[in-house]
Order: sequence, then C-alpha cells, then structure tokens
Amino acid sequence: VIDIFSGSGVVASYLKSMRYDVIGNDILYFAFVLSRGSTALNKIPDFKNLDVKSPIHYLNNLTLKTSGFNLENCFMYQNYSPHDEVNRMYFQNDNAIKIDIIRMTIESWKNANAINEDEYFFLLATLIAAVPYVSNITGTYGAYLKHWDKRTYNPLNLIEPNSIYKYGKAIFYNENYYSLLPNISADLLYADPPYNSRQYLPNYHILETIA
Repeated sequence: VIDIFSGSGVVASYLKSMRYDVIGNDILYFAFVLSRGSTALNKIPDFKNLDVKSPIHYLNNLTLKTSGFNLENCFMYQNYSPHDEVNRMYFQNDNAIKIDIIRMTIESWKNANAINEDEYFFLLATLIAAVPYVSNITGTYGAYLKHWDKRTYNPLNLIEPNSIYKYGKAIFYNENYYSLLPNISADLLYADPPYNSRQYLPNYHILETIA
C-alpha cells in the first residue's frame, strides 16, 4: 500500500501491523523522521557502537552540565522559551534546554559515527514524538498559549515507540508526491491530502526545526 500523504504515520503503522508492505511519503521532514525512526524499522536498534547502555535512559537524564554544551548553543531555549530577550512561551525553560541538549547529543553521536542511520532516526523520532507533550499549544505551533498549560510543567520524557513490528516492509520518502508517484508502484494507493491550499509547515514549524 502507498500512503502518499503519511503525516504522523499512524495509517502506515497500522497497515504494517496488519502485515501489509507499505510505501509512505510526506513533504514535511519531521513527519518523515517519525515514520523512518519507527514504522520503517523491524526491531529496536542495538546501538552496538555507542558506549551507552541505554540511550533513551541516558538522554532522559542528561543535563546541561553533563552534556558539555553551552546555553548559547541551545536554539530552542534562545528562541522559543521566555527569558530576558525573548517572550515566546512555547516551552518552559528546562524543557527547551532539554530538547536542545538531546538534539545536539544525537547529532554529535551521528557525526562521530557512534550510531548508524537506523539508530539516528530512532532517537530523533523518539524526541520529536515527545515534544508535543510538553508544548504550550492547543494542538499546532501556529501560536503559543499566553498562560502555561499544566502539561508544560512535566519534564520532557523520551519513550520508545510502540510502532516497530518485526514483520512486513515499510519504506518512507520525504518528497513532493507528484515527483514520487511515477517512480513507485503498489496494489493500493491511500491518499489523505491537505484540505485547503494552506501549507502545513507554519503549524508545525517547531517540530520541523528540531528535526
């Protein structure tokens, strides 16, 4: 089955759980990351080359001091949580910093060849999936709330995805659908397109930036 506008990937994940082979696609990179790091995998990665027993546990317990990064390098904190120079209230300060140091740590592991492609997308998808649960929004990132929602006080917590199945094959793309469709084939095409001419990116720019 081709899921040509796969979005968060729930349809593709369900199809794979029902033992269909799936080709998914979305033009938003964060949406591609979510599926590439979960449904596209057939097992949880081994992390054999990483000198960390449990990467998820390690990242969940990371602090600015232990990460080795500086506050000046923390992009989410500098731009999307409130301090002397910024009024935006997308994240509480601690969670913004946590997003930053986790994101930079994942990238540093990749650049050091300590993790492979599957492991990289697995960790990145896990981070992207966790961010909405501490975001000060009503559902999208087009605007933030002017008061702190109670969920924003929860600490950011990475949880292993439950959409990794040992059977079936799932491939995901990050392309314009009209460029991709002539080059793929399947028995069934499932198309759930945008409902108007407005692009989705402004409503999900935070997740896209993190990805």
